[in-house]
Amino acid sequence: MTVRTIPENTGSTLPSASAAGGLASRFDRDGYAVLPGVLTPDEVTELRAETVRICRGERGVVEGALPPVAGESDDDTVRRFLCVHYPHKLSALMLDTMRHPAVVGPLTEVIGPDVKSMQSMLFVKSEGKPGQAWHQDEMFIPTRDRSLTAAWLALDDATVDNGCLWVLPGSHRPGVIYPNREHDDARYDCTVESYDFPYDESDAVPVEIAAGSVLLFNGYLLHKSLPNTGRRGFRRALVNHYMSAASLLPWAAPEAEQPMAQADFRDIVLVAGRDPYAYKGTAGIRMPRVRRDRAGGCDR
Repeated sequence: MTVRTIPENTGSTLPSASAAGGLASRFDRDGYAVLPGVLTPDEVTELRAETVRICRGERGVVEGALPPVAGESDDDTVRRFLCVHYPHKLSALMLDTMRHPAVVGPLTEVIGPDVKSMQSMLFVKSEGKPGQAWHQDEMFIPTRDRSLTAAWLALDDATVDNGCLWVLPGSHRPGVIYPNREHDDARYDCTVESYDFPYDESDAVPVEIAAGSVLLFNGYLLHKSLPNTGRRGFRRALVNHYMSAASLLPWAAPEAEQPMAQADFRDIVLVAGRDPYAYKGTAGIRMPRVRRDRAGGCDR
């Protein structure tokens, strides 16, 4: 597949979601869509500053984080992290960004009117840090209705050199979770990789996007990232996962004597519409933590 030149005004490898038939049709066909310029430069700057505060421990405890070093620069503090899980539980700004109207509006077009979120991840990925091998998010976060959707918000320009995402367009459409296996490829952090799928590396497309832009992609879409090979600098991104609020989320073992079909993870944030299961309440189950090197992807 030929990769088209990045348009100067959008930072995207392909036309934006608003072009060529609209967001819903593009998303349904390709499994992903780029939303250019979702955040203003000032909003991006503030999220970068908030990243420093989180990494310094100023927003609360991050399980597994080393204490800050006296006199260390902001960049060197952040550089010690690969990813912080659940930053929205530490930061009102991260929570507000999870609910940002410019993100939630498009989500209602591809998911439906009722949308909830269950996870946020703050990636830093400084120079030399690894990527993740081919995988599907729904392998880690199972929904009942195939509605899982990631919103990958770039806090730096994401390029091939610094480790942008690569996708296999249309790989979501069969609705198949492909097998996975352990690997020892030093290019990747995640300890498992998907394999035995009917697509070639030559089909892969790099999605280079500008800071402030968002990549939406389906939970069944095969995607990966490569290491940050830049000489100096970050590829920071805030990644939130969403799904239909009408779907149960069997992300943890069911309670005693509860059928698996009724399992429903309730550590969620409603971002649009109504929650048909609001009568169950919500629960604080997962806590903010660092992703240790080689520790894998989403919570399993």
